[in-house]
Amino acid sequence: MNRKLWPALLLLLAFAAPLRAQQPATDTIAEAKKHSPHKASVYSAALPGLGQIYNRKYWKVPIVYAGIGAFTYSGILNRAEYREAREAFVYVSNNETYPTDNKYIKYQPNDIISIRDYYRRNMEVSFLLLGVWYALNIIDATVDAHFFYYDVSEELVLQLKPGMQQPTFPGSQASVAPVGLTLRLNF
Repeated sequence: MNRKLWPALLLLLAFAAPLRAQQPATDTIAEAKKHSPHKASVYSAALPGLGQIYNRKYWKVPIVYAGIGAFTYSGILNRAEYREAREAFVYVSNNETYPTDNKYIKYQPNDIISIRDYYRRNMEVSFLLLGVWYALNIIDATVDAHFFYYDVSEELVLQLKPGMQQPTFPGSQASVAPVGLTLRLNF
């Protein structure tokens, strides 16, 4: 083929391909995208706080990360103290004499065991609570997504006011009318 025909042929194919692929217009109305609780859960599981952003509850994101930061900090701090107490126990139980800057070597082995167990328990609880906080983040995003279209109108009213009842049966000569509270719910 001629070299001058190749660009023309490519141009023709480039413009002809989309014309064949187009669909005829329909008169159906496109459905509005529904807010998906599954999508909110997956987002929140992938990156904590992303499900809250998807639900447009931006104010919850700092709370999620404050909890994650607090539990992570507590776990790391307790892990460092646990390791130091464990090293002190090995140092004291082996009657080592080399210089060390471990603050727990001045205690007796039984005391060091108690210190070590205390920090290990705190470390484990901190990391366990971190996992619970992560799960609560996902649950919160899912529940918020379920209630995304929930209508809280101004007509939903709960009133609590004092009430007084007159005796209802005939012939009653009660000197004191019953007093109480009336709870009224309008929706």
